Amino acid sequence: MLPGVSGLKGPLSCLTEARFGIAWGVLGSARSCLETAVEYARTREQFGKPIGSFQLTQGKLAWMFADLTRAQLLALHLGRLKEAGPLTPEQVSLAKMANVRTAIDIARQARTILGANGITLEYPVIRHANNLESVLTYEGTEEIHALALGHALTGISAYR
Repeated sequence: MLPGVSGLKGPLSCLTEARFGIAWGVLGSARSCLETAVEYARTREQFGKPIGSFQLTQGKLAWMFADLTRAQLLALHLGRLKEAGPLTPEQVSLAKMANVRTAIDIARQARTILGANGITLEYPVIRHANNLESVLTYEGTEEIHALALGHALTGISAYR
């Protein structure tokens, strides 16, 4: 047991800390996928020019960048809240749920930019995508986090 803690508060606080770490950790995977996709788009040629010159590819990259930036800002805000005082489990659930979903969406989009190379181990994208698939389920599935947030928003528990 943790000193000065009784009941489930100790284990649940550890779970909240783990989820806080996940909200940050998945951003590294997302950034790696984005950087890989950008570099690939600059160097992979199709129809005599880099695929990064095509509007669809640039649109995908722009949205991946916007989504990553938004997720980073959420994690940063959560970190600042944590420095100012204790975080609520719902705040951490929001960040874990949203940032994991964002990271996996970025990995999936990067995979489309890399085409068939997106599923090879020559590039890190599929490895990150597979790891992120597992992160969707551990430390609470996104469905559980959605229920926790729904409870916080409505005051009504959907799971009791």
